Amino acid sequence: MVTDRINELKQAEKGAIVSIFAYIILAFVKLSVGSYAHSKALSADGINNFTDTISSVAILVGLKLSQIPADSDHRYGHWKAENVASLITSLIMFIAGFQVLFDSISHLIRNEKSAPEPIAAVVGILSAFVMIGVYLFNRSLAKKYNSTSLSAVSKDNLSDAYTSIGTAVAVFAATFNLAWLDLLTAIVIGGIILKTAYTVFKESTFYLSDGFDLDLLKDYSEAILAFDGIQEIGTIRGRTLGANIFLDVTVRMNANLTVKESHDIVDEMETKIKEKFNIFDIDVHVEPYDDQQL
Repeated sequence: MVTDRINELKQAEKGAIVSIFAYIILAFVKLSVGSYAHSKALSADGINNFTDTISSVAILVGLKLSQIPADSDHRYGHWKAENVASLITSLIMFIAGFQVLFDSISHLIRNEKSAPEPIAAVVGILSAFVMIGVYLFNRSLAKKYNSTSLSAVSKDNLSDAYTSIGTAVAVFAATFNLAWLDLLTAIVIGGIILKTAYTVFKESTFYLSDGFDLDLLKDYSEAILAFDGIQEIGTIRGRTLGANIFLDVTVRMNANLTVKESHDIVDEMETKIKEKFNIFDIDVHVEPYDDQQL
Protein backbone atom coordinates (compact mmCIF):
# COMPACT_ATOMS: atom_id res chain seq x y z
CA MET A 1 0.00 0.00 0.00
CA VAL A 2 2.80 2.44 0.96
CA THR A 3 4.78 1.56 -2.17
CA ASP A 4 1.72 2.06 -4.36
CA ARG A 5 1.03 5.47 -2.81
CA ILE A 6 4.65 6.58 -3.30
CA ASN A 7 4.46 5.56 -6.95
CA GLU A 8 1.27 7.61 -7.28
CA LEU A 9 3.01 10.67 -5.81
CA LYS A 10 5.87 10.26 -8.27
CA GLN A 11 3.38 10.24 -11.12
CA ALA A 12 1.66 13.33 -9.67
CA GLU A 13 5.01 15.16 -9.83
CA LYS A 14 4.58 15.33 -13.62
CA GLY A 15 1.69 17.75 -13.19
CA ALA A 16 3.70 20.11 -10.98
CA ILE A 17 6.63 20.03 -13.43
CA VAL A 18 4.37 20.79 -16.42
CA SER A 19 2.85 23.71 -14.49
CA ILE A 20 6.27 25.11 -13.58
CA PHE A 21 7.47 25.22 -17.19
CA ALA A 22 4.16 26.60 -18.46
CA TYR A 23 4.07 29.36 -15.84
CA ILE A 24 7.71 30.39 -16.39
CA ILE A 25 7.13 30.82 -20.12
CA LEU A 26 3.78 32.60 -19.72
CA ALA A 27 5.04 34.93 -16.97
CA PHE A 28 8.02 36.00 -19.10
CA VAL A 29 5.89 36.56 -22.21
CA LYS A 30 3.09 38.42 -20.39
CA LEU A 31 5.38 40.71 -18.39
CA SER A 32 7.40 41.54 -21.52
CA VAL A 33 4.41 42.11 -23.80
CA GLY A 34 2.44 43.83 -21.02
CA SER A 35 5.22 46.38 -20.60
CA TYR A 36 5.61 46.87 -24.36
CA ALA A 37 1.86 47.07 -25.04
CA HIS A 38 1.10 49.29 -21.98
CA SER A 39 -1.40 46.75 -20.58
CA LYS A 40 -1.78 46.72 -16.80
CA ALA A 41 -4.16 43.76 -17.06
CA LEU A 42 -1.65 41.61 -18.95
CA SER A 43 1.17 42.64 -16.60
CA ALA A 44 -1.00 41.73 -13.61
CA ASP A 45 -1.70 38.36 -15.22
CA GLY A 46 2.06 37.92 -15.70
CA ILE A 47 2.69 38.62 -12.00
CA ASN A 48 0.00 36.07 -11.20
CA ASN A 49 1.78 33.46 -13.36
CA PHE A 50 5.13 34.29 -11.73
CA THR A 51 3.74 33.59 -8.26
CA ASP A 52 2.11 30.46 -9.65
CA THR A 53 5.59 29.27 -10.64
CA ILE A 54 6.70 29.57 -7.01
CA SER A 55 3.52 27.82 -5.87
CA SER A 56 4.09 24.92 -8.27
CA VAL A 57 7.66 24.55 -7.00
CA ALA A 58 6.28 24.39 -3.45
CA ILE A 59 3.83 21.69 -4.55
CA LEU A 60 6.63 19.70 -6.20
CA VAL A 61 8.71 19.90 -3.01
CA GLY A 62 5.68 18.84 -0.97
CA LEU A 63 5.09 15.81 -3.20
CA LYS A 64 8.73 14.77 -2.86
CA LEU A 65 8.75 15.22 0.95
CA SER A 66 5.57 13.14 1.22
CA GLN A 67 7.48 10.17 -0.18
CA ILE A 68 9.95 10.07 2.74
CA PRO A 69 9.34 6.84 4.72
CA ALA A 70 8.00 6.88 8.28
CA ASP A 71 10.63 7.19 11.02
CA SER A 72 10.79 7.42 14.82
CA ASP A 73 9.77 11.10 14.76
CA HIS A 74 7.07 10.69 12.11
CA ARG A 75 5.25 7.45 12.86
CA TYR A 76 2.51 8.25 10.35
CA GLY A 77 5.05 9.19 7.68
CA HIS A 78 5.47 12.57 5.99
CA TRP A 79 2.19 12.61 4.07
CA LYS A 80 1.08 15.96 5.49
CA ALA A 81 3.88 17.69 3.59
CA GLU A 82 1.45 17.68 0.66
CA ASN A 83 -1.14 19.62 2.70
CA VAL A 84 1.55 22.05 3.89
CA ALA A 85 2.53 22.66 0.25
CA SER A 86 -1.10 23.53 -0.54
CA LEU A 87 -1.15 25.97 2.40
CA ILE A 88 2.06 27.66 1.18
CA THR A 89 0.51 27.92 -2.28
CA SER A 90 -2.51 29.76 -0.89
CA LEU A 91 -0.34 32.22 1.07
CA ILE A 92 1.72 33.06 -2.02
CA MET A 93 -1.49 33.59 -3.97
CA PHE A 94 -2.80 35.93 -1.24
CA ILE A 95 0.35 38.08 -1.51
CA ALA A 96 0.08 38.19 -5.31
CA GLY A 97 -3.61 39.05 -5.24
CA PHE A 98 -3.18 41.95 -2.79
CA GLN A 99 -0.19 43.25 -4.76
CA VAL A 100 -2.15 43.26 -8.02
CA LEU A 101 -5.11 44.97 -6.36
CA PHE A 102 -2.96 47.63 -4.69
CA ASP A 103 -1.03 48.42 -7.87
CA SER A 104 -4.12 48.54 -10.09
CA ILE A 105 -6.20 50.67 -7.71
CA SER A 106 -3.26 53.07 -7.25
CA HIS A 107 -3.00 53.59 -11.02
CA LEU A 108 -6.77 54.05 -11.26
CA ILE A 109 -6.83 56.66 -8.47
CA ARG A 110 -3.93 58.54 -10.07
CA ASN A 111 -5.79 58.35 -13.39
CA GLU A 112 -2.77 56.73 -15.06
CA LYS A 113 -4.51 55.14 -18.01
CA SER A 114 -3.16 54.29 -21.44
CA ALA A 115 -4.72 52.37 -24.31
CA PRO A 116 -3.00 48.96 -24.64
CA GLU A 117 -1.75 47.53 -27.92
CA PRO A 118 -3.86 44.74 -29.55
CA ILE A 119 -0.98 42.26 -29.27
CA ALA A 120 -1.74 42.05 -25.53
CA ALA A 121 -5.15 40.57 -26.36
CA VAL A 122 -3.57 37.95 -28.64
CA VAL A 123 -1.18 36.90 -25.87
CA GLY A 124 -4.11 36.64 -23.44
CA ILE A 125 -6.07 34.31 -25.76
CA LEU A 126 -3.07 32.07 -26.48
CA SER A 127 -2.30 31.93 -22.76
CA ALA A 128 -5.86 30.85 -22.00
CA PHE A 129 -5.59 27.90 -24.41
CA VAL A 130 -2.29 26.85 -22.81
CA MET A 131 -3.70 26.99 -19.29
CA ILE A 132 -6.86 25.07 -20.22
CA GLY A 133 -4.61 22.29 -21.53
CA VAL A 134 -2.51 22.32 -18.35
CA TYR A 135 -5.69 22.35 -16.23
CA LEU A 136 -7.13 19.29 -17.97
CA PHE A 137 -3.81 17.45 -17.62
CA ASN A 138 -3.45 18.23 -13.91
CA ARG A 139 -7.10 17.57 -13.10
CA SER A 140 -6.79 14.14 -14.70
CA LEU A 141 -3.62 13.35 -12.72
CA ALA A 142 -5.14 14.66 -9.46
CA LYS A 143 -8.18 12.39 -9.82
CA LYS A 144 -6.17 9.38 -10.96
CA TYR A 145 -3.62 9.60 -8.15
CA ASN A 146 -5.85 11.25 -5.51
CA SER A 147 -3.51 14.20 -4.95
CA THR A 148 -4.89 17.10 -2.90
CA SER A 149 -1.99 19.40 -3.75
CA LEU A 150 -2.23 18.71 -7.47
CA SER A 151 -5.98 19.32 -7.24
CA ALA A 152 -5.15 22.76 -5.76
CA VAL A 153 -2.78 23.38 -8.68
CA SER A 154 -5.47 22.43 -11.24
CA LYS A 155 -7.92 24.87 -9.64
CA ASP A 156 -5.31 27.58 -9.98
CA ASN A 157 -4.72 26.54 -13.61
CA LEU A 158 -8.42 26.98 -14.42
CA SER A 159 -8.50 30.31 -12.60
CA ASP A 160 -5.54 31.44 -14.71
CA ALA A 161 -7.33 30.41 -17.90
CA TYR A 162 -10.35 32.52 -16.93
CA THR A 163 -8.20 35.54 -16.07
CA SER A 164 -6.34 35.26 -19.39
CA ILE A 165 -9.64 35.24 -21.30
CA GLY A 166 -10.84 38.23 -19.28
CA THR A 167 -7.56 40.00 -19.96
CA ALA A 168 -7.89 39.44 -23.70
CA VAL A 169 -11.46 40.74 -23.78
CA ALA A 170 -10.59 43.79 -21.69
CA VAL A 171 -7.51 44.66 -23.75
CA PHE A 172 -9.49 44.36 -26.98
CA ALA A 173 -12.24 46.60 -25.62
CA ALA A 174 -9.71 49.07 -24.20
CA THR A 175 -8.32 49.72 -27.68
CA PHE A 176 -11.62 51.46 -28.49
CA ASN A 177 -10.97 54.46 -26.23
CA LEU A 178 -11.82 52.47 -23.09
CA ALA A 179 -8.39 52.49 -21.44
CA TRP A 180 -9.96 52.39 -17.96
CA LEU A 181 -11.28 48.89 -18.72
CA ASP A 182 -7.74 47.52 -18.79
CA LEU A 183 -7.15 48.73 -15.21
CA LEU A 184 -10.56 47.52 -14.09
CA THR A 185 -9.76 44.06 -15.44
CA ALA A 186 -6.49 44.04 -13.50
CA ILE A 187 -8.51 44.73 -10.34
CA VAL A 188 -10.90 41.86 -11.17
CA ILE A 189 -7.92 39.55 -11.74
CA GLY A 190 -6.61 40.48 -8.30
CA GLY A 191 -9.99 39.54 -6.83
CA ILE A 192 -10.02 36.19 -8.64
CA ILE A 193 -6.53 35.42 -7.33
CA LEU A 194 -7.68 36.17 -3.77
CA LYS A 195 -10.81 34.05 -4.13
CA THR A 196 -8.80 31.06 -5.38
CA ALA A 197 -6.28 31.59 -2.58
CA TYR A 198 -9.07 31.53 0.02
CA THR A 199 -10.50 28.28 -1.39
CA VAL A 200 -7.12 26.52 -1.28
CA PHE A 201 -6.32 28.00 2.16
CA LYS A 202 -9.64 26.85 3.63
CA GLU A 203 -9.21 23.31 2.30
CA SER A 204 -5.57 22.91 3.38
CA THR A 205 -6.12 24.29 6.92
CA PHE A 206 -9.15 22.02 7.32
CA TYR A 207 -7.03 18.91 6.73
CA LEU A 208 -3.98 20.20 8.63
CA SER A 209 -6.18 20.73 11.70
CA ASP A 210 -7.42 17.11 11.37
CA GLY A 211 -10.83 18.10 10.07
CA PHE A 212 -12.80 15.29 8.45
CA ASP A 213 -15.97 14.94 6.41
CA LEU A 214 -18.78 13.76 8.73
CA ASP A 215 -20.75 12.32 5.80
CA LEU A 216 -17.83 10.01 5.03
CA LEU A 217 -17.75 8.81 8.65
CA LYS A 218 -21.46 8.04 8.37
CA ASP A 219 -20.86 6.02 5.19
CA TYR A 220 -18.00 4.12 6.84
CA SER A 221 -20.14 3.35 9.89
CA GLU A 222 -23.00 1.96 7.82
CA ALA A 223 -20.62 -0.26 5.84
CA ILE A 224 -18.92 -1.56 9.01
CA LEU A 225 -22.22 -2.39 10.73
CA ALA A 226 -23.20 -4.53 7.74
CA PHE A 227 -20.73 -7.21 8.87
CA ASP A 228 -22.20 -10.07 10.93
CA GLY A 229 -20.96 -10.05 14.49
CA ILE A 230 -20.38 -6.29 14.71
CA GLN A 231 -23.26 -5.02 16.80
CA GLU A 232 -22.31 -1.42 17.41
CA ILE A 233 -19.67 1.23 16.77
CA GLY A 234 -18.33 2.84 19.91
CA THR A 235 -16.19 5.54 18.31
CA ILE A 236 -15.01 6.28 14.80
CA ARG A 237 -12.44 8.93 13.91
CA GLY A 238 -10.88 9.83 10.60
CA ARG A 239 -7.91 11.91 9.63
CA THR A 240 -6.41 12.84 6.28
CA LEU A 241 -2.66 12.95 5.79
CA GLY A 242 -1.94 14.19 2.29
CA ALA A 243 -4.35 12.18 0.17
CA ASN A 244 -4.35 9.24 2.60
CA ILE A 245 -7.23 8.45 4.94
CA PHE A 246 -6.49 6.93 8.34
CA LEU A 247 -9.40 5.50 10.33
CA ASP A 248 -9.61 4.68 14.06
CA VAL A 249 -12.64 2.55 15.00
CA THR A 250 -13.94 0.93 18.18
CA VAL A 251 -16.42 -1.85 17.42
CA ARG A 252 -18.58 -3.73 19.89
CA MET A 253 -19.03 -7.38 18.93
CA ASN A 254 -21.08 -10.35 20.07
CA ALA A 255 -19.56 -11.37 23.42
CA ASN A 256 -20.14 -15.06 22.65
CA LEU A 257 -17.68 -15.03 19.74
CA THR A 258 -14.24 -16.53 20.29
CA VAL A 259 -11.16 -14.33 19.97
CA LYS A 260 -10.34 -16.00 16.65
CA GLU A 261 -13.86 -15.49 15.30
CA SER A 262 -13.79 -11.81 16.25
CA HIS A 263 -10.34 -11.46 14.73
CA ASP A 264 -11.42 -13.05 11.44
CA ILE A 265 -14.49 -10.79 11.17
CA VAL A 266 -12.44 -7.67 11.85
CA ASP A 267 -9.76 -8.73 9.34
CA GLU A 268 -12.38 -9.22 6.64
CA MET A 269 -14.01 -5.91 7.53
CA GLU A 270 -10.69 -4.01 7.33
CA THR A 271 -9.83 -5.48 3.93
CA LYS A 272 -13.20 -4.79 2.34
CA ILE A 273 -13.63 -1.30 3.83
CA LYS A 274 -10.14 -0.32 2.63
CA GLU A 275 -10.91 -1.50 -0.88
CA LYS A 276 -14.39 0.03 -1.04
CA PHE A 277 -13.47 3.48 0.26
CA ASN A 278 -9.78 3.62 -0.69
CA ILE A 279 -8.69 3.97 2.95
CA PHE A 280 -4.95 3.84 3.59
CA ASP A 281 -5.03 2.32 7.08
CA ILE A 282 -7.61 1.24 9.69
CA ASP A 283 -6.90 0.75 13.39
CA VAL A 284 -9.64 -1.32 15.05
CA HIS A 285 -10.26 -1.82 18.78
CA VAL A 286 -12.71 -4.57 19.76
CA GLU A 287 -14.99 -4.48 22.82
CA PRO A 288 -17.72 -6.94 23.88
CA TYR A 289 -21.29 -5.89 23.11
CA ASP A 290 -23.64 -5.71 26.07
CA ASP A 291 -27.28 -5.30 25.04
CA GLN A 292 -28.09 -4.15 28.58
CA GLN A 293 -25.71 -1.16 28.47
CA LEU A 294 -27.13 2.35 28.03
